[in-house]
Amino acid sequence: MKVHQFATSLTYGDAISDEMLEIRRVLQENGFESEIFVRFYDPRLAHLAHDFREYPAYSSSENVIIFHFSIGSPVSRMFFRVPDKKIMIYHNITPYQYFLDYHRILARECYKGRLELKMFVDKVDLALGDSEYNRQELAAVGYRRTGVLPILMNFSKFDGQGDAVIHRLFHNEKTTLLFVGRVIPNKKFEDIIKVFYFYKKYFNPHSQLLLVGDYRGMERYLAALWKLVDELELQDVYFPGHVEFAELLAFFRLSDFYLSLSEHEGFGVPLLESFYLNIPVLAYPGGAVEETMNGGGVLIREKDFLAVAALIQEIGENKDLKAAILASQQKALAKYRRENVAKILLQYITEVAGS
Repeated sequence: MKVHQFATSLTYGDAISDEMLEIRRVLQENGFESEIFVRFYDPRLAHLAHDFREYPAYSSSENVIIFHFSIGSPVSRMFFRVPDKKIMIYHNITPYQYFLDYHRILARECYKGRLELKMFVDKVDLALGDSEYNRQELAAVGYRRTGVLPILMNFSKFDGQGDAVIHRLFHNEKTTLLFVGRVIPNKKFEDIIKVFYFYKKYFNPHSQLLLVGDYRGMERYLAALWKLVDELELQDVYFPGHVEFAELLAFFRLSDFYLSLSEHEGFGVPLLESFYLNIPVLAYPGGAVEETMNGGGVLIREKDFLAVAALIQEIGENKDLKAAILASQQKALAKYRRENVAKILLQYITEVAGS
């Protein structure tokens, strides 16, 4: 039996793409032949991907294919047609309303993607969400056989120190707040900026804010964020854009706090990466954030920007409180150990192969 993966794209540094590569490693470690088939791919990952239109030459009713569904795509139609046994992993689709003012094409694709999601009912052998939040959405639209497979991650890649140039540029003894994610409206970068405004003005003027993520295609939203920064007369706010992994690791290593005020997340990989690196995490429970945090870190139930800024200051000053938060984060990580998630994945594959 061969187990292959389908997705719209294989992108450098993207959480879903990283998971696809990790799933492929786990499958190969367990004796399965496994390839990745996509519509688009980053040139740096070209040696790891095949054009999805080549898949009929690989297809077999004895195979299991895993389709990572996150937005509408022609890849879906290929997935429909092949006779292989089918597992779909749903990574959620951001509600289109978030993009109406900034990216009409993306708004359209997200709207179409949610319509397309309903087309898979009765066409897959198993539908998985990478969180219970996502699984419930699958069940709500009619999927009968569902389950949860947390995103498969290999935290050991974070054991290094990261890029030396980034470290030299931003290592300035300032208290550093970090958020990592694509610069898109649902992640509410403007709310993070407002918290930082209060934190810097009233609690810690010797501080900086790093907002790390790709903003290509979202230049209108980025311009609105820079306008907000200018109106608040804020200094020490940085948008590094899309970065290499070594640079990302350096940004994590430089950071004292991780702050997420996103209103829609299907999972939340950087939350767990921050847990692993012992960075105190404060997060608004949008979407699957609370589930992802698994009892670790600090949940911000109300977006009172001044109160959040004060809480960050309190954690920084109270060593016992900080230690308790970090201990809760390490405890929460046990659920996401590579061997635990890999075992769940292999169990699902065995079930579908035998059905």
